[in-house]
Amino acid sequence: MTQSSIRTAIIGAGYIADWHAEALKMTPGAELVAVCDLSKSSANAFAGAYGIKAFTDLQEMIEANVCDAVHILTPPDSHAKIAETCLRGGLHCFVEKPVALSHAETQKITQVADEEGKTFGAGHNFMGLPSYERLKSAVTDGALGRVTSAEINWHFPLAPLRSGPFGLWLLREPKNLLLELGPHLFAFAVDLFGDLEIEHLSLGKPIALPADTNSRPQSWRILARAGDVDVTLNLSIVETMDDRSVTVRGSTAQARLNYAQDTLIVERENASDIVFNPLRKQFAIAGQNLREGVVNAARQVASLNRKSAYGLSFQGAFAAFYGALNRNTALDSRFDGASAETVMKAIDDTIALMPKPKAPLNKPKAKPKPSVLVIGGTGFIGRALTHALVARGKDVRVLSRGRSGPFDDIADRVELFSAPLSDPEALDRAMEGIEAVYHLGKSMDTTWEDCLKNDVGVTVGIAEAALRAGVDRFVYTGTIASYDMSNPEVTITEDTGFGEDMSDRNLYARSKAKCEHELEMMHHSKGLPLVIARPGIVVGAGGPLQHWGIGRWHGAGAVRIWGPGTNILPFVLIDDVAEALVRMIEEEAAVGESFNLVADPMMSARDYFGAIHSQLGAKIAVSSGNLTAFWMADAVKYGLKRYALRRHGAIRPSLADWKSRAHFSPFDNRRTKELLGWSPESSKADFIQKAIKEANLLGF
Repeated sequence: MTQSSIRTAIIGAGYIADWHAEALKMTPGAELVAVCDLSKSSANAFAGAYGIKAFTDLQEMIEANVCDAVHILTPPDSHAKIAETCLRGGLHCFVEKPVALSHAETQKITQVADEEGKTFGAGHNFMGLPSYERLKSAVTDGALGRVTSAEINWHFPLAPLRSGPFGLWLLREPKNLLLELGPHLFAFAVDLFGDLEIEHLSLGKPIALPADTNSRPQSWRILARAGDVDVTLNLSIVETMDDRSVTVRGSTAQARLNYAQDTLIVERENASDIVFNPLRKQFAIAGQNLREGVVNAARQVASLNRKSAYGLSFQGAFAAFYGALNRNTALDSRFDGASAETVMKAIDDTIALMPKPKAPLNKPKAKPKPSVLVIGGTGFIGRALTHALVARGKDVRVLSRGRSGPFDDIADRVELFSAPLSDPEALDRAMEGIEAVYHLGKSMDTTWEDCLKNDVGVTVGIAEAALRAGVDRFVYTGTIASYDMSNPEVTITEDTGFGEDMSDRNLYARSKAKCEHELEMMHHSKGLPLVIARPGIVVGAGGPLQHWGIGRWHGAGAVRIWGPGTNILPFVLIDDVAEALVRMIEEEAAVGESFNLVADPMMSARDYFGAIHSQLGAKIAVSSGNLTAFWMADAVKYGLKRYALRRHGAIRPSLADWKSRAHFSPFDNRRTKELLGWSPESSKADFIQKAIKEANLLGF
């Protein structure tokens, strides 16, 4: 650490924390030294990945004097309180957007920062892009002439609206969607043109969330004015073509910033005659596109993809923040408290134009008496299972991180219970009164060591708690991905093994298989009443359009299928999966057995996308994926990660693993049908109706 380096801690070890950590590595004058998260396992996993200290108590971290600044990456409703605590504790604060829930909360953060003589930075990261800096210069220098209007767009799918998890903060209230995504758009407008006067709000494409009185808008059109500049802000989160852009129109030229790709194209008039004018204009545009593409490609190759557009946006924002701290100068106005206040004021004014939310559903007064515990009950399969169990007369306890979930319509039969999965005492409390346990969870890990700790270790701990509680049934959901499905001549049944050595498999398949192995040992040695379920490619209402079990997606409009896409895939409807899972605790013969939940042979990947086109009118660009090419490209990435970036936890799946993603091997589902009396949908027409037409795959 140099004399001027700022010791930095991250608060909140979720998905976005990795982006911050990687960008901090590239930021002069900053050193990541600690992480703080309420979840001990999350904090330790993140700390282990970056070689830093882990804390689970914020006050303890502040008092330990390990850092000079913090990045606050927790859910937005906690930002204001944490920021004030850290500022009072003598720490500079960089706060992810939205920095708070209102203008008043943001103003209070700014006030505390001023009182304590500390710097408060707003995480409006896209304004850190090099292309945005060029756009701002063009506007302020008059290169576009006198600006007349601007259009700022965020057209990008938000899958949780259609497939969950529905317990996320951004889905709790309709306004939270604007609070979460709006700062990107409003920050551009405020920085370029100043204070915004909100004139009109139009909402569209509403979508109903499970058991929620209020639907959520999926399109927002906001008309505003900043002085003489007309500003239109468009936000759309259905399955749509990615368009995250800022277009500024002036009297001399028009500039279009694509902030998702870090490109800026300026279109100007020229003085050529009527024949050559359009040709010259298009050549100029083509030349700029070529230049932007070459520069971005060269930058990413040279940086080993650490300078993607998204990564660069964080690096630019952090460079401004830490540059100001090290120089002891005022923070760039793009990221300072005054700008954050103006942004939140505009968002407040927009929210004020929204319809008042309806009163929540009247929750029944009866208190559940759970006999079934579902771990992972708010996910795609978990939601369907919980509703199926209640329909069978069971009261259910859903182990969840939060106290809200998509079960208001069956609230008298469902109890939400919050408990860390790594805490034996908390698990014992969760098991009280429970007769059957479903473990549907899976940790998201990037190294095998983390899988052993956070997935396998946690699964064994849950099973031990179930044994202590004396439950009658323990159902674990593995995955068919653990099989070697690379050979079309091999038919897979429940007697098909996974293979002795799975070190050449992807982490998900390997970790799930290891969990199964440990549970089977506990079944034989300790009497764990185990049943294993391995769902196939699950589709239906609540499932995503961009299903990665079918191919590699490039936005909502293009997919590269794993393999040629002509072989029959192991599809299964979500309702059929839920029915099979319920039967696993009803049938005595199920104990000690495993079941592959795969419907009868029905559709290939190309058949599936053809049905989407015919039923929904959405023609997705479908191309075959050469699995050998995928494997070779992955080998190059592995070498770069392992030897250039020194990521020793990097893995390299085998060619057979890549071929398994195409699901070449057919399945025999007779055992599941016979032992459970299971009858999955066998009509292709009905399957298409349920899996595609009624599934709301596009969101509208």
